[in-house]
Amino acid sequence: MEHLVCLACHVNFTNQRFPGIGRKPLDWETRLKIAVGAARGVAHIHRQDGEKLVHGNIKSSNIFFDGQNYSIVGDAGLAKLMRPIRRSAVRDPHYYPAEVTDTRKVSQASDVYSFGVVLLELVTGRTSSQTTTDGGDVISLVNWIQSVVREEWTLEVIDVELLRYPSETEAMVQVLQIGLDCAVTVPELRPRMAQVVRMLEEISGIEPADESRLEDRWEQPTVESILEDLLEDLLPTLTP
Repeated sequence: MEHLVCLACHVNFTNQRFPGIGRKPLDWETRLKIAVGAARGVAHIHRQDGEKLVHGNIKSSNIFFDGQNYSIVGDAGLAKLMRPIRRSAVRDPHYYPAEVTDTRKVSQASDVYSFGVVLLELVTGRTSSQTTTDGGDVISLVNWIQSVVREEWTLEVIDVELLRYPSETEAMVQVLQIGLDCAVTVPELRPRMAQVVRMLEEISGIEPADESRLEDRWEQPTVESILEDLLEDLLPTLTP
């Protein structure tokens, strides 16, 4: 199995707002490629089981990518085992819309909301719940972006590491808007994942995928294989 890297380890700590990780920031092309790959993966999941399958736990720590920056969405199918999901399972509440935190019932629409938060993380370099107001209160990334005037997004919202690509600013703003569209309060107003895939493919210039050729790539990694990869990555730092 190819060595996989957790997206959260890169994106959530890429700029000066979250120092200390020491990893090289992802460039814009790489972030777009990961976004498209992850969107295709979630859309693929939504097409299964008569288009009734729900992931239920989409967040940056469940998105992995290999040396070629192809994304794999892990932990799929968990929601099918827990209906409704346990309150203790909602460890990252800012990835979930209100209808999930209130009822603990996930849906494809709530998956779209969660994916929208991941898109916002990709563009801002901020985590879903570590953005604070001037008063020091923690608010969701979605609410924080909505509080910033759109005309100020470039300087206030976009990851400072991405400002090195001024020609791509329009695309960054477009991805931000898609993320916000996915994270609207009313579930029925959110786009379907197939629509999100098409919009991201258009922005990135990546050719539409042939579903039949990508079946193997979207096979979900097992927990054991992911742990093996993480241990392999950590062992050199633990041994003298």
